[in-house]
This record gives sequence, structure tokens and C-alpha cells, in this order.
Amino acid sequence: MQSPLFAYTEAQTQGRYALQNSQLLRVALTGQDDVLARKGAMVAYQGMMEFDGEYQSMGRRRARAHTGEGLDLMRVSGQGTVYLANLAQYIHVVDVDRDGLTVDSAYVLALDSTLHHEVIAVDSQYGISGTGKYQLLITGTGKVALMTSGQPLMMQITPDKYVSADADAIVAWSSSLRVQMQAQTYSSPVRRRRGSTGEGWELSFLGQGFALVQPSELLPPQNAQIGAGIAAQFGMGQQGAHGQNRGNAWS
Repeated sequence: MQSPLFAYTEAQTQGRYALQNSQLLRVALTGQDDVLARKGAMVAYQGMMEFDGEYQSMGRRRARAHTGEGLDLMRVSGQGTVYLANLAQYIHVVDVDRDGLTVDSAYVLALDSTLHHEVIAVDSQYGISGTGKYQLLITGTGKVALMTSGQPLMMQITPDKYVSADADAIVAWSSSLRVQMQAQTYSSPVRRRRGSTGEGWELSFLGQGFALVQPSELLPPQNAQIGAGIAAQFGMGQQGAHGQNRGNAWS
């Protein structure tokens, strides 16, 4: 049998994490250390691999119930190679160092089991209950694989150049940065989106570090709810995933 498909062979690399392509992650395991991956993210594997649900402490379960932020993970162990992907989103491997990484849990594909993660809050400048944003703080030394809808933008932040990003488009940032959630609005009810611009809440970053922004202000595909009817099953109409995500803003 002959086909151009045979050009898409396995990546040959000695690294633990390697991109098979921009939307498929290859992780090599030697039996010494495990990897934690998003539940259901495995698309193929080779070797003697085991998959098990990751234990969540009572504190993490309470935080997830209160904030909606958290990771549904499985533990992958053994010797061999596992391939991970999620709805053909673009994948990016990031080294986490002592400064830590703050990330929206919806965009985490996998991370080293040696890394620690906990839920933190980003407060609104107005101090209004319900207008803050919860994120995950990942600390330790290791690697984490992030996902974006489309090719992202990495923005450098310095003490003399601060950056603001749409709260629906931000994926991750350096934990050393000072962050504030705000809405630049000229109307008195700050809960509303800005006038007729269609812009909503934003995060402002100050300090030294980086912020990763994706070219999308919609909910991640895995969070889209599909409504009823044939049109909705194909993402069309007001009940489809596209219709339900349109104009999405943190509230």
C-alpha cells in the first residue's frame, strides 16, 4: 500500500516530551517517573503502559466545587511511549522553574507528576464578589504541556512595559507577575460589558515575565455544551457550540 500518509511516521527523539506534530504530544516513559495527563487525552501508546485515575485530596475537591477550577487527571506509568492530544488543539511544552506558572486549567494537557498545583484567586479591582477569576498555580521543577486554540502570542512583560489581555484569551503567565482583573468601562454598572465595544474583563500584568495569549476568546472546545437538534450537533444555530460560545465573557 502506498500513500502520502506514510510520511507521518513516529518522531524519533530521546527527549521525554516531544511534539509528534503541532497537535499531538509524544511522551516517553522509562518506568522511573509518571506523567499526569488530562483524562481521556490518550490517543495511542506503545509498550507496557498503565492508566489510572489520579487521587484528589479533600482540599482539592472542595476547591474544585467552590471555584470550578481544577484538573481532571489520569496517571500514566510504565515503560513505553504514549501519545496525547485534545480536540486537535495546538500543543506547547513549557519548562516550569522556581518562579512557577499560573495557568487556566482548561488549557493543561499534561504535566510531570513531580509538579505541584493549587487553585488561586485573581481579584477584581472593584472588590465585587463574583468578579474575580480563579486559576491554577503550578510550582516545582518540570514540564507542563499547554494547549491553545490556534497559534498563540507570547508577550514579554518588563517593569517599564505592562501588558493587558482579554480574560477569555489569556492561557498562562509567569507567577512572579503582579496581576489585577479590571474592566475599562464608562458605564456605572461595572458588571456589564463595555458599552457597545464587545470587550469585557481583562487582566493587567506588571513586573518581569511573560503572558501567553491565544487567538480566541471562546470557551475551550472541551467546555462547549452541545444543545439539542441536528443543527446543534454540528455546532450551528443558537443551541450549537458556536452559538453558545459567542460573546463569552467571564462574569
